[in-house]
Amino acid sequence: MDDSIKSYLESFIQERNLFFKELEQFAVEHRVPIMEPTGIETMLQMLRIQNPKRILEIGTAIGYSALRMADVLQDAQIVTMEMDEVRIEQAMANIKRSEMESRVTVIEGNALDLYEKAAAHGPYDAIFIDAAKGQYVKFFNMYKELLTKHGCIYTDNVLFKGIVAGNNQTENKRLSSVAEKIKKFNHWLFEQKDFTTVIIPVGDGLAISKKIDVGSL
Repeated sequence: MDDSIKSYLESFIQERNLFFKELEQFAVEHRVPIMEPTGIETMLQMLRIQNPKRILEIGTAIGYSALRMADVLQDAQIVTMEMDEVRIEQAMANIKRSEMESRVTVIEGNALDLYEKAAAHGPYDAIFIDAAKGQYVKFFNMYKELLTKHGCIYTDNVLFKGIVAGNNQTENKRLSSVAEKIKKFNHWLFEQKDFTTVIIPVGDGLAISKKIDVGSL
């Protein structure tokens, strides 16, 4: 997205409360990856429309997106998974500080090993994938089984700094490798016959995959 358009859109974003502004500042200072403003605001608006009662998040980090979702969806239960012990400790502290312990549950460990634990809290009306980019296909395939009949899966970073589209070239081998994996994921995602998907060029790219109700066809 052009920087001028990005700035224009961000100028309309409603001011967050002090708690969320502090989390955003912490993320900047400690280089914690959280969703970009236009990305999370778009996802939150879609969630307001969808009104899910149970959400599964893959990739907690400091709990920012889970708490933003809980904040706008007062009746929703959020289950979020994280494997980094430091991030888990930070997320738990933030959840406690927000007084949302009754609605945000953290499951510790590698998401690829946590299906049964996640299933115990499911099924889910929405799933948000924002973890190891190279595992996106595995995350999607594994956890789509816990999605309700009309559920949606939201996936962040699918444009990956524009590199996947060739807009930004990089000599960084790691970034190039990640971009290639995301590019393959995007192609794979649009081939899934049980979902209809769009990619919205907000934030770092947000994919929204709606489960198809085969019975209604």
